[in-house]
Amino acid sequence: MRHTHFHAIPTAPGHHVLQGASCRLLGFEKLVLLPGQVHSGQVAGDREQMLVVLSGTAEAVEVVGGPRFANVGGRANVFVGNPHSVYLPRGSRFTVTAGSRFEAVLVSAPSSLDTEAYEVRPEAVRTGTWGTLNYTRHFREILTQPDGRPASSLIVGETITPSGNWSTFPPHKHEREEGGEVFHEEMYYFRVASPEGFGLARHFSPEHGFDHTHTVRDDSLLSIPYGYHTYAAAPGAKSYYLWFLAGDGRRQGVALQPELAWTQKLVGMC
Repeated sequence: MRHTHFHAIPTAPGHHVLQGASCRLLGFEKLVLLPGQVHSGQVAGDREQMLVVLSGTAEAVEVVGGPRFANVGGRANVFVGNPHSVYLPRGSRFTVTAGSRFEAVLVSAPSSLDTEAYEVRPEAVRTGTWGTLNYTRHFREILTQPDGRPASSLIVGETITPSGNWSTFPPHKHEREEGGEVFHEEMYYFRVASPEGFGLARHFSPEHGFDHTHTVRDDSLLSIPYGYHTYAAAPGAKSYYLWFLAGDGRRQGVALQPELAWTQKLVGMC
């Protein structure tokens, strides 16, 4: 199978599993259910999953032999509220019953942890702002250290990039243990508020010999096993991306692109 960095994600009802991504540790699935439909799934024995609701409500997310979470979700779309999520430990068998048209993603990573399933309700999501001027963006942290929630390797959050702004700037990478840099693979799953809108994601690596700029439209995904990365939303194209990582532990550490690292002196970056 040919492995690539950039993908268009299906939008039709069903369970869609990403194939051919260049990341080795991370997995991505999208779930679209119509009202009343039921999806049954199982987390692989050596992986953990986080179900993040994009829109709509699940009447229930129920773990076989474990807890039942009622009324999971509720936001109309990713731009109008904090996420409601459910952590599914390794080996879990579960069902999702849609109460309305329901969109969610299931992100996964290796796990050696045995723990109970739990939910991260919208009011428990830590929010704030990174950057300044035209690289201001707004974050929502779902599963990050040091929130105290059990997880083996997943790190998960969301970013809203205003129309015309840059995000994850200056470009950074996290591909080796060196100085403060820590190895993590990462994926960005994008949504764009306007149907005709777009953004630009630059993913490049002098060490690996590539420099790619991708046109980001609604329901696209960038797979980042290594290399610098940054994103810009076109005017009129307010953007969202779900970011999730796995690698050497859950403490994050990045290396900035040396030529642009001076911009970090103006404001904190993430």
